Amino acid sequence: MTTPSVSPDAERTDLLAALAEARAALTASVRGLTDEQAGQTPTVSALCLGGLVKHVTAMEEGWLNFATEGPSAMSFALPDGVTWDDLMAGTAREFPKWMADREKEFRMLPGETVAGILQAYEQVAARSEKIVLTVPDLSASHPLPEAPWNEPGGEWSVRRVLTHIIAETSQHAGHADILRETLDGRTAT
Repeated sequence: MTTPSVSPDAERTDLLAALAEARAALTASVRGLTDEQAGQTPTVSALCLGGLVKHVTAMEEGWLNFATEGPSAMSFALPDGVTWDDLMAGTAREFPKWMADREKEFRMLPGETVAGILQAYEQVAARSEKIVLTVPDLSASHPLPEAPWNEPGGEWSVRRVLTHIIAETSQHAGHADILRETLDGRTAT
């Protein structure tokens, strides 16, 4: 954990402890697996354990970028001539790069390893902790980026971003527990 120049307040300590607990539950699901096992999709969905950790890593990094930089850190720009309706209906003539990148988050790609995925997650976690401990005000907010799933005109504070990351990480830790049990009968929690 990053050592702040001053002691963190109780709220930051509690938020970071909740996030650490959710991260531990998620990463426990891949401990002891081979790279091949972490890439398997043992249920009818396309989810794999390595992909879930990759997705949570990208999600946390993206949201903390939003907390420090604002909505420009999470652009959901569409290619020229493509509308949200086209995209949601699957009829878009071209898909945006961010959408292709997000889809890759959920899979183990050739050459990826459990060790590498966990190392990337640890680096993002360390950066997140540093941001949480040094951001001047957890109430500081930014407008949400324009996207159909975001409330029009909505704003999120750093605090709201952190609670979202905790909830997402916890939710995906539950998914990971089911996948792990399906793979080898072991649960992470």
